[in-house]
Amino acid sequence: MSTRRKFLSKAAAGTAAVGTGTILGAPAIHAQSKIKWRMQTYAGPALAEHVIKPAIDSFNKIAGDEMEIELYFADQLVPTGELFRALQKGTIDAVQSDDDSMASPTEVTVFGGYFPFASRYSLDVPVLFNQYGLGKIWEEEYEKVGVKWLSAGAWDPCHFATKDPIRSLEDLKGKRVFTFPTAGRFLNQFGVVPVTLPWEDIEVAVQTGELDGVAWSGITEDYTVGWSDVTNYFLTNNISGAWAGSFYANMDKYQELPPHLQELLKLTMDSSHYYRQWWYWGGEADLRVNGPDMELTTIPDEEWATVETAAIKFWDEIAAESETKAKVVEIFKQYNAVMEKAGRPYRYS
Repeated sequence: MSTRRKFLSKAAAGTAAVGTGTILGAPAIHAQSKIKWRMQTYAGPALAEHVIKPAIDSFNKIAGDEMEIELYFADQLVPTGELFRALQKGTIDAVQSDDDSMASPTEVTVFGGYFPFASRYSLDVPVLFNQYGLGKIWEEEYEKVGVKWLSAGAWDPCHFATKDPIRSLEDLKGKRVFTFPTAGRFLNQFGVVPVTLPWEDIEVAVQTGELDGVAWSGITEDYTVGWSDVTNYFLTNNISGAWAGSFYANMDKYQELPPHLQELLKLTMDSSHYYRQWWYWGGEADLRVNGPDMELTTIPDEEWATVETAAIKFWDEIAAESETKAKVVEIFKQYNAVMEKAGRPYRYS
């Protein structure tokens, strides 16, 4: 709230300064002023230290006197669920999030975050966007609503971290879990009760019993943001191999950038994607083996196959909703068929 007040105060002060300058007849300043963007990420401070801050720090160093991106964390300027509207209006200039969490009014929103079993590994996401055509679809869908979709990348897989152990599908029933909208919609059929809360309130909500756990991340995030301190068990089965998130910009602000700064922004996003690839991949393995806070549990493969079968039915339900959704689902099916036929190391049946 303090940050929001400062944000609004700066905006008001800037408006007042412009008005005063006009009244006093101050001479026009012809020198090129430094471009300043405000970017908000879905991530809280501890997580942002890895998933976005190193890349933005690098951008600012290279851009020097030409441009600066001011980075804000989850809910600092606007609630995560209002990120799209703020971006569209130009209240903020850029966003790092998934389509699902920021409630984008597009045909592809349902596929952001964790779309059940759309990926097995983190490398699946950039391949789908860059080689199988998802990037083109996302770009076209966001152009329709006046926002510039910039780039997609992968994060961690989606696992349950809970206070009580989960060793069967029966154990999922009645569990109040913080998760993504589409993941919650899918998991509801197994008795999971999806709960939506501000990101920074999750740890306390688990402590007080308002939540039984989270299905928001992999084990790397559980340890990084402190959720491992309030949960006791980590379920090794996951409903997706990688979170799919993107960078977006206000269309007008992006088009005003000179070409070389647009290119620098692209390289910065690529740097961010690469950092997450190795940080999560290494962290997921290391913390399963060496993490001291959570005990690993597993639902047997033959029982978990029920969930995987339900995911394919869920895909078909989503595909029936629109032509664009059907196109995306068909790409998922084609891609996964290729991976299965390719065999090891792409897929282990």
